Amino acid sequence: MVFEGSSVAISHTGKVRSNNQDSGYSGANLFVVADGMGGHAGGDVASSIAIHRMEPLDQVYASTDDAQASLQAAATTAAGDLIRAAKERPELAGLGTTLSAIIMVDDYAVIGHIGDSRIYLYRDDALTQITADHTFVQRLVDSGRITPEEARYHPRRSVLMRVLSDMDADPELDMFVMHTQPGDRWLLCSDGLSGVVDEAHILKAMRMGAAPGRTADTLLKQALDGGAPDNVTMVLVDVGGQHAISSGTPTIVGSASNPANITIPAARSALSNWLHPVRQAANEPSHFEPAPEYLEELIEEDRRRAKRRRLGWIAGMLVVLVMLGIAAFAAYSWTQTRYFIGADDDSVVIFQGVQQNIGPITLSTPLRDTEILLADLPEYQRLSVERTITARSLSDAEAIVARLQAGADAITSQQTQTPLPTPVPTPTEGAG
Repeated sequence: MVFEGSSVAISHTGKVRSNNQDSGYSGANLFVVADGMGGHAGGDVASSIAIHRMEPLDQVYASTDDAQASLQAAATTAAGDLIRAAKERPELAGLGTTLSAIIMVDDYAVIGHIGDSRIYLYRDDALTQITADHTFVQRLVDSGRITPEEARYHPRRSVLMRVLSDMDADPELDMFVMHTQPGDRWLLCSDGLSGVVDEAHILKAMRMGAAPGRTADTLLKQALDGGAPDNVTMVLVDVGGQHAISSGTPTIVGSASNPANITIPAARSALSNWLHPVRQAANEPSHFEPAPEYLEELIEEDRRRAKRRRLGWIAGMLVVLVMLGIAAFAAYSWTQTRYFIGADDDSVVIFQGVQQNIGPITLSTPLRDTEILLADLPEYQRLSVERTITARSLSDAEAIVARLQAGADAITSQQTQTPLPTPVPTPTEGAG
């Protein structure tokens, strides 16, 4: 049965690279994205070879098993083509490509995947990443050593562990079958999209419910607004739903849209590289497939980086604690330059510090008991002392105490000078 749905394929060079190493295919039953690697020429050739080897698979299959077998066979043939291309053209050595493909068979999607291009499924208002990246950082995520957010910015995020290349004649694709239903929307994309536009923004674009072409344009604009440091390629596929059924005419985008006889750009001269360093850097491979022995060095390097991060975190915390300690000591030292007059039990006391406390920490201590009794003070002075009197300095505190002493002395003197009342004699009974 021919797949019923609508689809679109688009590819853009991006804002940094001068050539497009991505390729995409959207047909009647087959949908593919390939992201080439290998420098200025190799990436173009690799993704084009992969797409042209996949193209004959765009047909009706009797079963999902037949589709899986055809997909694996085509990938193996493509790997053989890459090996021959590298032998015939030594300048292409190291070329390779990712491959993410869907073959629709009745109500099923047959999926084949290798590399770090991705396949997403938008269903029931939720976006799910269907494929797993075959990258060094994804292995670190799977082992719990880094978080997915850390993986987005990891310096080794472009190191591929599995890829179609000239170094493996028998590539190992992730192969699985998923049931589809009307309303499903599948997104196949290179990391030029997924590495710039996060899943939250992809989901928002999907929720708009626009046709595949309009949605693809929205996502491309977001990637370009985000800087688009790499080529951006995507294929959107709707299963049934509200959008018109496509004619099934194949659409090929990116480097695979060039004629079959791919023109290999001439090697750049040393003078050209010197005059155009930015353009030269832009044509460097965006992915790197390591040799087996290199992986151990990457793992060891990551261990060292993790250790440095821990040491840096500890050092940072120590610096913060020291700074907090210095600030606390400076603040406490400042409080000890302040004075106030207060009451301690029944007498007037000069305190050093401030009246406030921080939890169990007291910011004041008694400096001198003046031995002036509260009971000897005039009422207004006694109330002032009980509420505390702030002094600007120790000498100011001594002056305040002197005034309080004078007030107490005045009260005592007044009580001493007042004569006692004369007692009135009591009449004696019977006197006359």
